Amino acid sequence: MLPAIFGLAGPVLTEQERALFQRVNPLGFIVFARNIESRKQLGALTRELREVTGRDNLPILIDQEGGRVARLGPPEWLSWPPAQVFAEAYRRDPERACRATACNFEALGLELAEIGITVDCAPVLDLPQPGAHDIIGDRAFGSDVEAIVALGRVALEGLARAGIVGVIKHIPGHGRAGADSHVALPEVTTGLDELALDLAPFKALADAPMAMTAHIRYTAWDPKHCATLSPTIIKDIIRGEIGFDGLLMSDDLDMKALEGSVPALGREAILAGCDVALNCWGKLEDMCGLAEQLPAATDECRRRLDAAMDSRVAFLGYPNELAQRQQALLAEREQLLRALPKV
Repeated sequence: MLPAIFGLAGPVLTEQERALFQRVNPLGFIVFARNIESRKQLGALTRELREVTGRDNLPILIDQEGGRVARLGPPEWLSWPPAQVFAEAYRRDPERACRATACNFEALGLELAEIGITVDCAPVLDLPQPGAHDIIGDRAFGSDVEAIVALGRVALEGLARAGIVGVIKHIPGHGRAGADSHVALPEVTTGLDELALDLAPFKALADAPMAMTAHIRYTAWDPKHCATLSPTIIKDIIRGEIGFDGLLMSDDLDMKALEGSVPALGREAILAGCDVALNCWGKLEDMCGLAEQLPAATDECRRRLDAAMDSRVAFLGYPNELAQRQQALLAEREQLLRALPKV
């Protein structure tokens, strides 16, 4: 198995993609808007990915947080609120907010499960700080550690009940970044005491099945490498201080925060301690390069992958039962949010 998660070029597999995937057996795949036309088409695509790899328990990822980060949307799919909605609810009534969040993410997960998605790159556990870039903003469960932990936990549980594995991100914390890592490398220069606060949500949810790294340089930990490429940060902070033992994936290797070729960066990320390299753009040349550069998945990687995929509880029932369950969850979510005490 190749320790890579690959994107796809379009809504159907090309012959070149199919041949490559059959040859190298990537750990998983990720889909974006360019791969999505309809429920029928997307369901057929995810089925084909399982057939190509010969794995029913295949990680097929999507970024479906809600709010501005959503690859599926109206009119074909539902619209989902950003995490900030639940953070605001938590300030008014923590118990109702947690239940509403659980309902929301289970309902969202059922929509993903229907079309063969198995992993959602959510929830965001970053702790936003004043003056930071707004790339996180309303994607976070507020600016209170207690709220982030409580809401993040029930989000993971809701996804798992729908048969979806959640991915906590962006470990060890994106909330202080002064730049968007899609376009530049952020550098966080705060001291260890401040960084300890950023770690708190990740430490509390260190039993999450999967996590995604941050392309950020934290000078107090490693003045040279960003977290994704830092053996020190991955070993001492993510695996050590945080205590995360789940499947660790890099953020997308094609982001402008990183310099160098995608294949070389993928190898560097794996050697630094990431279990799997994430390559989102579906460029055949880059995927072939990664197939040449990356070592085979380690036994630890395979163990973590199996544990992560086994953490979900697949929804059993006919499509109409799934729809009924989703409708009931959405109705409960709305009832809970309406019942919140006035500010």
